[in-house]
Amino acid sequence: MTHFKRYENGLKLVVTEMAEMLSVSAGIIVGTGSCNEDEKNNGISHFIEHVTFKGTDKMNAFELSSSFDEIGSQVNAFTSKEMTCYYVKSTVAALKRSFELLSDMFLNSTYKAEELEKEKGVVKEEINMSADTPEEVCLDNLSEAYFGKKGLGRTILGPAKNVSAFGKSDIEEYRKKYYNSDNVVLSFAGKITMAEAEALVDEYFAPFVSDGKSVVKSDESGINVGKIIKKDKDIEQTHIGLAFEGVKFDGEYSDESALLNVVTGSGMSSRLFQKVREELGLCYTVYSFNSGYKNQGTLAVYAGVNPDNADKATDAIFEVLRDIKNGGITDKEFERGKAQILSSFSFAQESTSSQMMLYGKYLLFTGKVLDLREKIKKIETLDETAVNKYLRTVDFGKFSASVYGKNAKKVNI
Repeated sequence: MTHFKRYENGLKLVVTEMAEMLSVSAGIIVGTGSCNEDEKNNGISHFIEHVTFKGTDKMNAFELSSSFDEIGSQVNAFTSKEMTCYYVKSTVAALKRSFELLSDMFLNSTYKAEELEKEKGVVKEEINMSADTPEEVCLDNLSEAYFGKKGLGRTILGPAKNVSAFGKSDIEEYRKKYYNSDNVVLSFAGKITMAEAEALVDEYFAPFVSDGKSVVKSDESGINVGKIIKKDKDIEQTHIGLAFEGVKFDGEYSDESALLNVVTGSGMSSRLFQKVREELGLCYTVYSFNSGYKNQGTLAVYAGVNPDNADKATDAIFEVLRDIKNGGITDKEFERGKAQILSSFSFAQESTSSQMMLYGKYLLFTGKVLDLREKIKKIETLDETAVNKYLRTVDFGKFSASVYGKNAKKVNI
């Protein structure tokens, strides 16, 4: 059972009761990420996520992390293009202390200069690690190729030069814009009741979170701008990314696009895997994925191949896409794809952290509470005709692309 409450200051609370579980996951989700940044402060959402762990007035960084460890709780955070999430997973017995610590960390981090300087080194090493991961570079370049250099086209980590320049005043200015009650969702999932969650929020969070009005920034992202970015790098493989217009988060045809993605390149029985890897032996990794954002979405394809086979692999990928477009999906593919989507929802219901994120993100992005039963019912009643109807709206002839690696500029795309 799922419950919802909206506070007078705009704070939103969603609680998913899972009485059979032995744990509880609690998340503080903020509606800001790299798409809200500009050229000068690109990377600051992610940097704030890091340094928020570095101590409060009550305890330093080690004392904070040690306090979570002492009660057996798992705390972490992540930043995406449109949100930042701080979360903890704990036993029922440790939940009160866990949420107290999480709230203190989120609300009262001191951002001391010496801690900021140390963490800059950590984040810059993360940037270096990403730069040494060709798949990540290829997909970051693909975002820029599709969306342009603004909004969703910006990287989450940002450039190292920006990170080096961030100071406490930059953090406070950014938090003042976005870390306010009207832009925060609290999500609990697990062995917890609505009354118990409300008591925790009333004691540790709601009275103390900023009630300032958050900035509403218009989306500056382009839509499939059709750019092709090719960058040579002396490595063993050539990495290829293609992006096509997809469906926004919870938009019309979101279920149909999810099923199309499964058929296209999600799993070992998918068309791309069977054609490009199994039949032609051109790669080890090939897959497709959907990205649903608030205002738009993409369907993307990725493959890492031997440079000598890059043109063959690219041709094979487009051949698969053309075959799907022209011939539609088969009955067997449809049933297999629907089964995979439904099973993923079932598997997620066995995880408190997955449920916390599922309901929290949905509330943040749509302002509504997810009706999971209705969602599953819609997928169960989905038919092949609806998927093929959506497929007719997909244009595989219009795309943005990224090629990264050895002889990338020579790839014919």
